[in-house]
Amino acid sequence: MVAIKQFGYRRHPDQDRDTARAAHHDVVVVGAGPVGLSLAIDLASRGQRVVLLDDADRIGEGSRAICFSKRSLEYWDRLGVGQRMVDKGVVWKVGKIFSRDALLYQFDLLPEPGHKRPAFINLQQYYAEAFLADRTADFPLIDLRWSNKVTALDRHNDHCALTIETPDGPYRLSASYVVACDGARSALRGMVGADFEGQAFEDQFLIADVKMTAEFPTERWFWFDPPFHSGRSALLHKQPDDIWRIDLQLSRDADPAVERQPENVRPRIERMLGHGNFEFEWISLYRFHCRRMRRFVHDRVIFAGDSAHQVSPFGARGANSGLEDAENLAWKLVRVLRGDAPEQLLESYNIERSAAADENIRESTRSTDFMAPVSAQEARMRQAVLALAKDTEFAKRMVNGGRLSVPSVYATPLSTPDADAWVGGLPPGASLADAPLRDGGKHVYLSEAFAADRHRFALLQFANGAPVQTDADVRRIQIGGDGLGDAEGLAAKRYDASPGAAYLLRPDGYVAARFRHPSRESIAAALKRANGLQ
Repeated sequence: MVAIKQFGYRRHPDQDRDTARAAHHDVVVVGAGPVGLSLAIDLASRGQRVVLLDDADRIGEGSRAICFSKRSLEYWDRLGVGQRMVDKGVVWKVGKIFSRDALLYQFDLLPEPGHKRPAFINLQQYYAEAFLADRTADFPLIDLRWSNKVTALDRHNDHCALTIETPDGPYRLSASYVVACDGARSALRGMVGADFEGQAFEDQFLIADVKMTAEFPTERWFWFDPPFHSGRSALLHKQPDDIWRIDLQLSRDADPAVERQPENVRPRIERMLGHGNFEFEWISLYRFHCRRMRRFVHDRVIFAGDSAHQVSPFGARGANSGLEDAENLAWKLVRVLRGDAPEQLLESYNIERSAAADENIRESTRSTDFMAPVSAQEARMRQAVLALAKDTEFAKRMVNGGRLSVPSVYATPLSTPDADAWVGGLPPGASLADAPLRDGGKHVYLSEAFAADRHRFALLQFANGAPVQTDADVRRIQIGGDGLGDAEGLAAKRYDASPGAAYLLRPDGYVAARFRHPSRESIAAALKRANGLQ
């Protein structure tokens, strides 16, 4: 079994202050899961001091989220932990869909070469949290306090007051902003008087993480109506340490207390594997939830990750979308605190990430409806689609066993609409696309060049004579000329680049604007808009 990593509670000097003179901090993040830890590291890497509170003192209880996307790995690269995640994780990009015991089709999530990071890795959440917790120790600006539970929140015009329970009793803190990353059962959500809106599905799924030696390839396998689990669906995924994630759909009226008993789970897994040579690492049951808060920003309390939105686990949209929340928020919050941008910039977090949550909920709901049809008509439709998918491409596209997470394209007031004609490339609101480059004799990636300085905006320009002049808040990444080499031409292809073309990239790697013929004035106008100044 996996060893639980425990962190000692330590009394903080803030606890010795009189209640009337509570310590004040710019940012308090509540919840030290993957989202809260990543957000704290992101803020600190941008020079912002942050207090991170968690009501527990340990990690390692259940694998929970296991599937992390290329976009998340690129984010973790920028936080200095990406390579450690990949080294430990199981790399994969191929998925296979089966109907009974017949392969319907397979898909490749990263068919093009020239990316630093793989499409996905599988890595138990406790490893991700442990690596992130280790990384916080490299930042004196992060004050991580275990066994600190927020029990009350008072909101004021210019700050929030928090009451925090500890093994030594309660104390008070004041914060300019509080970010709630405290999970699906968020206490802070209730403290601001908000709740989830959306749908809870009745179907139940059994998760069994089993340890075994197996020769299965590192692929995602999904079955509809398999012989070993008739009338239901099943999923198989490999994790590190010879751990395999198995999901089995159960009936709606299955008794969770009965179904999670190891003696009842074992026969199901033996039928699937054809043997009993395995040990249980973790067993759990869950029901689908596709819902979110109406607003993610409540004055000076901001919600991120599962505290703000929930989706079904099929498609790996939960943790990955939470990490996108963190990076979207970090640069905006730092700029607001430093006076470089108005508070209105934080409203763009609500706009962009609410829309992303809606997209994830739509995809998760469609997956759930296809995997667990609730009516006879839906069941007949699924049966027809699965029958046709063996021989027709259009039906293959209709099969939905959990479509995998991809970055959202934001329709946002921060983006400057195109003024020029583009055939392809990345539209405003899209996430940076990686590409292999050369820095003299050294092989590098565009994602690495971007990560070198995350404090400012970046102008990615394809050389054509003298570089365009920019504001001090904008650094340049030049491709061609005396800049980075694009010998394979993949950067020019992925960005639909003509000589002189340029992209203005936000500090989170999203496109703020693009220009065929950039000028200092056009870049300055786009920069102003991207900072929420118009």
